[in-house]
Amino acid sequence: MEDPALLRRFHAWLQPVPSSQDAARHAFFQDALIVLDTNVLLSLYEYTAESREEVLTALGQVSERLWMPYQVGLEFVRGRRGVLESRKRVLGDASKSVNTKLTAARNAIIEAKETVRSQLQKYARVPTEIEALEQLVSERAVDEHLAVYRDAFKAHLDMLKSGHDLTPVNVDKADPILPRVAELYGDRVGLQPDDQVLQQRLDEAVAFRFPNQIPPGFKDLGKGTPLNAAGDFLIWEEVIEHAALLPEASRRVLFVSNDAKEDWYDISNGKQRPWPALLDEIQRRASAELRLETPPDFYAGVGEYLNADLADDTYEEIRRVSETFTPPALDDSTVVTAKTAVKVAPPGGLPISAYRSAGLVSPAVRSTMESVAPSDRLAQWWLIGVTAQLQRREVAEEEPRVDIAAAVRGSDAPAPDWKPGTVLPSGEWIHRESSWIAPWFLDILGSAPSADRGILSALASEQAAENQRPTS
Repeated sequence: MEDPALLRRFHAWLQPVPSSQDAARHAFFQDALIVLDTNVLLSLYEYTAESREEVLTALGQVSERLWMPYQVGLEFVRGRRGVLESRKRVLGDASKSVNTKLTAARNAIIEAKETVRSQLQKYARVPTEIEALEQLVSERAVDEHLAVYRDAFKAHLDMLKSGHDLTPVNVDKADPILPRVAELYGDRVGLQPDDQVLQQRLDEAVAFRFPNQIPPGFKDLGKGTPLNAAGDFLIWEEVIEHAALLPEASRRVLFVSNDAKEDWYDISNGKQRPWPALLDEIQRRASAELRLETPPDFYAGVGEYLNADLADDTYEEIRRVSETFTPPALDDSTVVTAKTAVKVAPPGGLPISAYRSAGLVSPAVRSTMESVAPSDRLAQWWLIGVTAQLQRREVAEEEPRVDIAAAVRGSDAPAPDWKPGTVLPSGEWIHRESSWIAPWFLDILGSAPSADRGILSALASEQAAENQRPTS
């Protein structure tokens, strides 16, 4: 007897949360069409050479079932250099940060010695002890001690750089990964949609689906242009269109992505499962089954069901890279600080919203706001926070609170690397003699043209004054 209509029509919503132990999982690894999201392919540029080779070999075992949507191919070809530039920038920032912190430590040790020496001179007048202290904590002695740590830190960072054989120049001259990926796919790459179809899909995404939070991709609303915001949905439409052309007996799609946001997954009730609406839609429109997997689960499945030979170190590297794509849960109870900002990517579109609300206009600052590099997140979160604090824009529902200051008023620096207000011209910065400025903010000012530089300085100055006011 056929199931009642209620159970049939909401079948996807009534299924248990998928797991790696599902009996149906094996079939997806045996005969499903496999679609790798752009971020999975770009991860190949993040892996070390050894892990990358193992991953490419594993993908070779499912090569005949790989299919690439046109949108994935476009994002992949355009995004390769950016991945390497971001990595280069992050490692460069780490080196600068280490040097800054060691310099601050050196200065703090010398200052501590001076404090002790002055007390000895004032209250004890013991020249022998003072001389011994001067020898123990001379600038040369401190430099020699810190050199041990400096060399060790440098060695680790150099190892990270040398462990990856790819640079932006490699990609420009002779990318070793692109031809390998092209060989894996052969002719199994989607055709470019014509302009009319593309326009229809963009209109559907931006005007209907995203405002109503219909997955996938609705969290990207406001992310640059409509074309940038609708990337996930464009991929989804191609997947459904292609799935409908598969033989009816094997219409299964295994979609692999690092994207675990709530516009792909339902995270209510403390559990995470692919949105049943996605399973329902692909069944309704293409009579196909769908399974979503993250790269760690997917490669583990390739090893388990297809006997791919992946070393434990490779699995660990896949997991680490995948975790960098997984944003922590953000809501109105979250507080983003200067320490946590680099670990948390702002919600799509929020940095640009803050940029516009502040009246900023320069491409240089906009580029920082649109950057995906962790090193730019501190500036992004600060602008989000300061425009909310100073009521330059309406705060979005469930937007996290930001506690980041670019400048402070007071006699003492918040940290050794903060600079006195006197580093800026008198016409640009008020309260120069009684304020301190964050080094990362000075970097932003240094790259901003005069118009935006004035706006940023005014925001930071007003925030510093606001933070100094006593709360009732």
